[in-house]
Amino acid sequence: MNSPTQDTDNATARHRTVGLLLTLGGAGLFSCKAIVIKLAYQDFDVSSIVLLGLRMAFALPFFLTIGYLKRARTRDQQPLSPRDIGIVVLLGLFGYYLASYLDFLGLRYLSAGMERLILFSYPTMVLLLQRGIFGIPIKPVQWVATVICYLGIGLAFSGSDFTIGDNFSLGAGLILLSALLYSFYVIGSGRFTVRVGSIRFTSLALVAASVGVLAHVLLSGNSLLGLPAGLYAYGLVMAVFCTVIPGYMVTEGIRRIGASDAAILGAVGPVATILLEYFVLGEYLNVVQGVGAALVIFGVVLIGRSK
Repeated sequence: MNSPTQDTDNATARHRTVGLLLTLGGAGLFSCKAIVIKLAYQDFDVSSIVLLGLRMAFALPFFLTIGYLKRARTRDQQPLSPRDIGIVVLLGLFGYYLASYLDFLGLRYLSAGMERLILFSYPTMVLLLQRGIFGIPIKPVQWVATVICYLGIGLAFSGSDFTIGDNFSLGAGLILLSALLYSFYVIGSGRFTVRVGSIRFTSLALVAASVGVLAHVLLSGNSLLGLPAGLYAYGLVMAVFCTVIPGYMVTEGIRRIGASDAAILGAVGPVATILLEYFVLGEYLNVVQGVGAALVIFGVVLIGRSK
C-alpha cells in the first residue's frame, strides 16, 4: 500500500498532468481558428471584424448558459463581490477583446512573421509581471523553456516576411500592448480561478469580451444579418470549437498549473497552426520549420516534466 505522502504526491501529479493536457489541448483548438478564417476568406468576401463578430455572437449564448448552469448548481459557493465582478469584466474587455483588436490593428503595419515574434513575448511578460507584482520566483527551467520555445517559433516562421516598414514602431507598439494586455488576462486567470472557479471566471470574462466585440461591430457600421448560410456555419464552428471549448480548457489548465507555465505552453499554438496549414490547406512546410516545431515541443516537454 502507498503511504499518505505517496498518495498525495500521486494526486498532485495527476492534477498537474490534467492541467498540462487541458492547456495544450486548448491551445491547439485555439490555433484552429486561423484555419477556419482562411477557409472563410477563400469562400466569401468578408471582413475580419464581421468574422470576429460572428464568432463571438455564436459563442455568447454558450457562455451565458454555462455560466447560469454553474451558478444554479453552486448556490452554496461564495458569491462574487462587486469588486471581483468588476475586475473579471475588465480582464475580459481589456485582456481578451482589446488585446485581440490591437493585434489585428498591428497586423496592418507588420508582416505576419514579425507579429508572431513580437506577440509571443507575452510568456516572458507573464514571468516578469508575476515576479515584480506578486514576488513569484522564476524557476530556471521556465527561463530555459521560454528561450527554447521562442527560438522554435522564430524558426517555425522562418519562411515569413520579417521586413521592417515605415510604420514599424507603430505596429510593434500595438502588438506589444496586445501582448501586455493578454499577459494580465493570463495572470488574472491564474489568481481568480483558484478562488472563484474556472467556469465562473471564463463565463463572466468572455461574456464581457463578447459584448465588447458585438458593440464594436455595431459601431463600425457592419451587420451580422443577411449573410450567406455558409458564413454562419464558419462562425458557429469558430465559436464552439475555437472559442468556447478551448476557453474553458485553457482557464482550467491555468488554474491547475499556474499562469507562468501555461503561458509558456501557449507556444504550441502558432506551431499547431503551421502544422494544420500543412495537413488541411496543403501549404508548404520546410525542414527549418520542422526543427522549430520540434524545439517548441521540447520546451513544452521541459515544462511538463518539471514539478
